[in-house]
This record gives sequence, structure tokens and C-alpha cells, in this order.
Amino acid sequence: MEKDLKIAIIGAGVSGLIAAQVLENNGFEPIIYEKTDRVGGRVKTDLMDGYQLDHGFQVLLDAYPMANKYLDYKDLELQKFLPGAAIYAKGKKVVIGDPLRKLSLLFPTLTSGIGSLSDKYHILKLNTELKKKSIEAIFKDTEITTMAYLKNRGFSDEIISSFFNPFFTGIFLEEELRTSSRMFQFVYKMFGMGNATLPKAGIGAIPQQLAQNLKRTKIIFNTTLESCEDGKLLFKDGSTKRIDYTIIATESSALVKNMRNQKVQWKSCQTLYFTVPKNKDSRPLIGLVPKKDSFINNIFFHNTLSTKNSGPDELLSVTVVKDHNFTESELITQVKTELQTACDIKNANYLKTYNIPKALPDLTNIAASISPTETRLTDTLFLAGDYLVNGSLNAAMLSGENAALGLLEVAKGKSL
Repeated sequence: MEKDLKIAIIGAGVSGLIAAQVLENNGFEPIIYEKTDRVGGRVKTDLMDGYQLDHGFQVLLDAYPMANKYLDYKDLELQKFLPGAAIYAKGKKVVIGDPLRKLSLLFPTLTSGIGSLSDKYHILKLNTELKKKSIEAIFKDTEITTMAYLKNRGFSDEIISSFFNPFFTGIFLEEELRTSSRMFQFVYKMFGMGNATLPKAGIGAIPQQLAQNLKRTKIIFNTTLESCEDGKLLFKDGSTKRIDYTIIATESSALVKNMRNQKVQWKSCQTLYFTVPKNKDSRPLIGLVPKKDSFINNIFFHNTLSTKNSGPDELLSVTVVKDHNFTESELITQVKTELQTACDIKNANYLKTYNIPKALPDLTNIAASISPTETRLTDTLFLAGDYLVNGSLNAAMLSGENAALGLLEVAKGKSL
């Protein structure tokens, strides 16, 4: 019987959980094998001393089409960031934002001294164009670097170095803005159409919700796959499992023989968490440090959002993208010094560092989507993961859905 097929999903990250949901919706009961002790993959939240610590500073753009399709935003209690940023430069803090979306940002933006009148005109023009431009059209554009795209649009070196570079360095996790202009346009459009948000219980609430929606999927934790081939899984402990179809919802190069030379390149970052005395500014704005030699890229005061933090002090996250050879203690010292000199943040009490070597796939020739048939690797193996598309939460969901749809096409075709 078609519905009795044994289907395995490798990895309980967002892609794997979406694939399982699609298979369940079509009457199947897949098994997910996850090497860690919980769902989420790169999207997780820890609790420490009453504080919510996400594995890296992450946000959900609520305009993502796939997130709208698969997530219950009300249940997640999404908390919205203001559409702007606080810029720490030359010994002071200035705020810029989109006054068309938040009127209170009009005066701070006009008086910030960041960017010229020409820059503000170009921002307005870019906003208007990208709101009208479809996602499909964006990903059909000729690819150039984001830096070249911004310069071609007429933005000044000042607005690029003060805002665009630090802001998108924190998103793309590379300092030169060599990331595809397609990805810049897509992300900028998503910011313009909706909000940057965080679930009240942290970013890890997203995979938790997806897992709770599964009714007939079995998730086996703390189980590491060694390799897979058509019809067979080999696990680290030496055991094997006969299987009809497999979706590899994690990096596949180490698991499949003919892909050993196709390793994904990754971009890394570090996120350090501190507690600090109460922050005077209660506005939920990402803070940017545009100084070229600064190790801090961005900061965020998490208590400016309504979260489930119960610790007595303010929770502060600091993201470092710059390559360095510091030890952990040396980096903590450096970051504390910069917090004080650049951001006037004193008495930062260190909590934890997350070293994230595989934070984002480093991709070229990125796409809007991947078709179900393109996810098929062999007769019975299918691939899922944001690295197949464009390196975003939206892409992770989309690839998981299409891997499951690709599997269903093959399975139903063989059952006829």
C-alpha cells in the first residue's frame, strides 16, 4: 500500500519539520532522525538564569510567504521591532527609520545627520520600487554584489558605511556586502512589506510550534546518521534501517557517497550575551556600530520587546561577524571595551557565547525557489535545506515543502 511506505527524514530543523507536515497532510507517517536532543537545527533557544538566549541573534520577517503559510503568528505572540536602527558613531547615538511606517521616527531620521537628502530620496524610491516588484522578478535579476547594487542606485559612501553596510553585514554575515543583489532586494522587500519580529518565547518557539503540529510523525532524538543510500540508512552506532524513501533535511555532502566533494560553504558569526543595568531607551531598535575596525556589528536590548525573560536585569546580545584569533576571554574583554567606548554601556555582566560556524550558507546564483523535481537526488533520496535556495527561514520552509512534494510525485507514480 502506498500509505505504508517507510519514509525517513534526516534532521528535525525547520526544513525537516515542514517536510513531515506535508507528508502527514497526504496520509503518511514519516520518522525523523535527529542527532541532537531537540528540534530546531540552527533555530533554537536556551534558558539560562531566567534569560532566553537564542542561538545567534535571529529575527522572523513576518512577510515571508512560507512563514505565513505554516506558522500561527498569534500563537507565537510575535513581538515587533521598530522599522529602523540606532547607530552608535562618533561618540553619540542617532536613530534612523522609516517614517512612512512609524511617524515617530520622522524627526529623529531627519535630524540624524546620517545620509544626505539625496540618500533619503533614493531610499524612498527603492522602497516604492521593491514593494511593486514580485519575488520572482527579483530572483530573475542579473546578479551583482549588494555593494555594487547600492552604488549603482546612487547611494552615498556615507549612508552605505553608516547604515547599509553594518545593517546588512548582520544579516548576510559578511562585511564586504558581496552577497547577491537578489538577496538584498528580497530581504529589503520583506522588511518593507512587514515587520522584523521575535516570538515571545524566543526564536526556538518556531520549530517547537511546527513539531507540536505533527500528529503522526515519530521523532527519534540523539541518533546520528553515518550514511544513506537508496533503500538503506546506516547509523553511527553501526545499526541499519531499511527505508523506502529518505529526505535529507541537513547538509547532505557527508552522508551520500557521490556528494562527498560538494560541501556547502558556510558563513560564521559569534553571539555574546550580557546582562546590563536597565536600558534608558525602551524602543525595540537594533543597534549598529559602523566603525570599520569594531568587532561589534550589532547589539540588541531584548527587554525592549515583551519576552519571557525573568532575570532581574536587561538582556543584551552582541553579534560579532569579523574574523579574529582571539580566545573567548580576549573577545569578551574586547567586546566589553567596545560596549563602553562606542555605546556607552557600562557594567556589562557576561553570560554566554555562541560560536556558530554554520550560521548561513555562503551561496552564489541564488534562486527564489526550487521545484519538487529538483530536490530529487536519486530514485529514493531527496534533499531539503535553505542552502538549496537562498539561505533564509523562508527558503528552509519552501525546500522542505518541495522535497516532500517531489517524494509524493515519485511515490504516487510508482504506485499506479
